Amino acid sequence: MKNLLVSIVLVTMGVVSAAAQRPALTADDYARAEKMLSYNTDPLVDRNGVRATWLPDGRFWYRVLTPTGSEYVIVNPADGSRKTAATFNELGVPAIATGTGRVGRRGGSADPATSPDGKRTVFIRDYNLWVRDVATGKETQLTTDGVKDFGYATNNAGWVHGPNPIVLWSPDSKKIATFQQDERNVSDAFLVPVGVGAQKLDTWKSALPGDPNVPMIHRVIIDADTAKVTPLQVAPDPHRSSQCDDISCDGGFTDNYWAPDSKTLAFLSTSRDHKIEKLRVADAATGAVREVYQETAKTQFESGAGEVNWRYLPATNEFIWFTERDGWGRLYLYDLATGQLKNQITKGDFPVWQIAKIDEPGRVIYFTAGGSQPGVDPYYGQLFRVNFDGSGMKLLTPEPANHTVAFSPDGKYFVDNFSTPDQPTTAVLRDTTGKLVLNLEKADVSRLKAAGWQPPIPYSVKARDGKTDLYGLLYLPTHLDKNKKYPIIDYIYPGPQGGSVGSRSFSSARNDNQALAELGFVVMQLDGMCNPQRSKAFHDSCYGNMADNTLPDQVEGIKQLAAKYPFIDTDRVGIWGHSGGGFATAAAMFRYPDFFKVGISESGNHDNRNYEDDWGERYDGLLVKDPATGKSNYDDQANENFAKNLKGHLMLAHGTMDDNVPPSNTYLVVDALIKANKDFDLVMIPNAHHGYASAAPYMMRRRWDYFVRYLLGADPPKEYVLQFHPDPRVSR
Repeated sequence: MKNLLVSIVLVTMGVVSAAAQRPALTADDYARAEKMLSYNTDPLVDRNGVRATWLPDGRFWYRVLTPTGSEYVIVNPADGSRKTAATFNELGVPAIATGTGRVGRRGGSADPATSPDGKRTVFIRDYNLWVRDVATGKETQLTTDGVKDFGYATNNAGWVHGPNPIVLWSPDSKKIATFQQDERNVSDAFLVPVGVGAQKLDTWKSALPGDPNVPMIHRVIIDADTAKVTPLQVAPDPHRSSQCDDISCDGGFTDNYWAPDSKTLAFLSTSRDHKIEKLRVADAATGAVREVYQETAKTQFESGAGEVNWRYLPATNEFIWFTERDGWGRLYLYDLATGQLKNQITKGDFPVWQIAKIDEPGRVIYFTAGGSQPGVDPYYGQLFRVNFDGSGMKLLTPEPANHTVAFSPDGKYFVDNFSTPDQPTTAVLRDTTGKLVLNLEKADVSRLKAAGWQPPIPYSVKARDGKTDLYGLLYLPTHLDKNKKYPIIDYIYPGPQGGSVGSRSFSSARNDNQALAELGFVVMQLDGMCNPQRSKAFHDSCYGNMADNTLPDQVEGIKQLAAKYPFIDTDRVGIWGHSGGGFATAAAMFRYPDFFKVGISESGNHDNRNYEDDWGERYDGLLVKDPATGKSNYDDQANENFAKNLKGHLMLAHGTMDDNVPPSNTYLVVDALIKANKDFDLVMIPNAHHGYASAAPYMMRRRWDYFVRYLLGADPPKEYVLQFHPDPRVSR
């Protein structure tokens, strides 16, 4: 008995000793990391960029934040003068002439529901479209036959839905291009809020890949004065656009352009699988539709990077067309009458991203593009000009940086904010030849650096093919000891409509990447193959298999980074992401279980058969089943089918009212993990939508705790509270 007691004491002492040896992070450690979040870093950046508000007399004003508050600046481009004031009133701007900071891309009001002359606005009531006189408040019903699931101007793409109407006003403010959307035979989606008492069902229409019926739009033109509805004489189109997985990529009616005289409307019809685009022109008075041009893509057609790039030019009987058919996104000029090619406009092995402005009288196009300069990060956007005939192409923003430009209303000047992830913003004013008119601002990050901040490190590695250059950002602890080994965390967003890094413009904080690094990790982001803004082949490399998730590139990238930085420990690799990144994270843990040891998967679309139809059908193609086996081309992409392979630590998280990616996606993975007898962690956030809103700080803290506990091998402080606070300068 005595020996037994001794053994128990010794064992107990061993447990205590082992526990005592396990490192622990304190609240002070978390507080140091929290200092690297944007609400703490942004207030330490001064004079960071210019957002111009243009005045009717050709001048513009802007506000910058300083260490003590604000400064107002007014600029006259005509003489290059620049004056500052402590308050807006001191600028001397007439109260009725405050100008505008944004002009709608198609002209007129920036609010698509408001007419260009600002006198009327449209809205939906009882499935019909109404118009309201802004001055008097008088309301007039424009349509009468709208019914449930077959209403006018309906804003519902399944993954996003709301009450605002989808319309395009004519330039003369008299006509409205819109549609009656037929969803009567489309599948329903359901969610139930968490609350006390009887449950209420939240229902909306959301088609899924392979469904026999998807929302169809019946195009109409409505006369706002007479309430006459003119149906366009064309078959209904699937709810699709050439640029995003919605017919409203920017709040308005995407892929539609009125003629300046408001007599005709040009529009694109997109096939359900996004392979076929048809350019058509409608007569606004009769509804007659003329077929102009058609293009078919082998994979999926895309009309630009974040912007629709085709244009309707009826004054010269032409149209500008964007296509990637020869491997790069380029612009072409076509004859509107015949649909025949007149000439190629842009050349070079780099992609056009967006048309920024067109000078029709001067026959000049201004556009942004990336990858035109050897040795420069291809995700740095720069502004070019080129003549309609393809001659005179010129780079207007030569600095090797990411340039964000905004033109003046008269088209004579543009404000250029340029920066890189590790170089703060410089703002200048240029004319349309690229000539520097005035230096406006240069961001001051001295206070930020004094607080211990350091920028991320841009890097490049080779892709899975061993040849293609990939680009990313690396975040190191500010207290890095190169003689130690650090776990690495991969923050992933696989696209295919975007990438992990996002904008290459300067930011004092990118999510919580640097904050995580402060806890004792190396954090990386990498834009892998399958992401946009480069060649067509690069973007299409994962077409038909979104489960690729750029993971082969992530694995290769981490290995190459570890070869360059020996303090990276490839035996301790973590990964996390949200939405598509949640899908990728779980896939990484299931498909590379010996490489990725800890994963946090937030709101993932784990099975694209359970996500809105336009997403999967665009990037995977239409769902097709093998008649012999009943298996579809989507089955082997579903994460739940590989959950049995899990070896590491996995946390799944989802909002219970996520009407973008329904929580059933995560439940499928949970069910598979349980059936495979796998340990995992689950956080379901009651009543949260896709972004978690007020619960986001909680989820961030849980994310930190999980990586600290299972990847760093330390104990986190208990229930640390992240405390958001606004920049005190903004309200001054």
